[in-house]
Amino acid sequence: MPSLMSDLSLVNPDSLAETLHAVTDAFVDGTPIPPAERERVAVWIAGRQGQPRSYRGLPAPTNQDYLSARLYTGEALNSRASIGHIMGEEAARCLIQLDVPLPEVQQAIRRNTEIVTRFGLPDDTQCGYYCCGKCSLSFWRHLRVSAIPDTEARIRKGLGVLSQCREGNGRWRVFPYYYTLFTLLDIDLPEATAELRYATSGCERIVKRALKDDRFAQRRYAIAERVLARCG
Repeated sequence: MPSLMSDLSLVNPDSLAETLHAVTDAFVDGTPIPPAERERVAVWIAGRQGQPRSYRGLPAPTNQDYLSARLYTGEALNSRASIGHIMGEEAARCLIQLDVPLPEVQQAIRRNTEIVTRFGLPDDTQCGYYCCGKCSLSFWRHLRVSAIPDTEARIRKGLGVLSQCREGNGRWRVFPYYYTLFTLLDIDLPEATAELRYATSGCERIVKRALKDDRFAQRRYAIAERVLARCG
């Protein structure tokens, strides 16, 4: 997939979502991020922790995000709670992946871990489903790279919920198709591979289409290719 970045200035001060998308593009494309830029991005994200309208103290979206934020794969976010939660989880994941040893960044990571460790049903600390499909996926993506206890058990339980939501046509109820595929590609468990195999018919249709000059279409095409490569 071609790089979607025009330069290595990844922070968009008006949008946490766009900043996270730019960093994710770099990780997906394998584009090196210079140490100074890693620090700049990580410090900016960490500085949004607990700001007004944050979700339970996670890094907060901006005012612009609450008007127009979309998932990395293009699906719309249609409630303030989902924007706050999903962007907070994605930001927490991004901080870990940036691997910046600065004290303020490491403190933010520890705080995010404390917050998200408490997520789940009161009578089930290993609950893998959180609020809705979109929120659950962002939860799994953060769990996947975090030091949160019982991550594999939580993800396995969540994948069990996903399997129960199959519609029979390669898609799922509640769980958005492309963001689900993107999440599953990062989970090295048999249950995740089984769900990807279930979705391959849709991926085959995607790669047969003409590739549009649109960042979300390009991301979806690349995701479909990766799914087919993993399940081939």
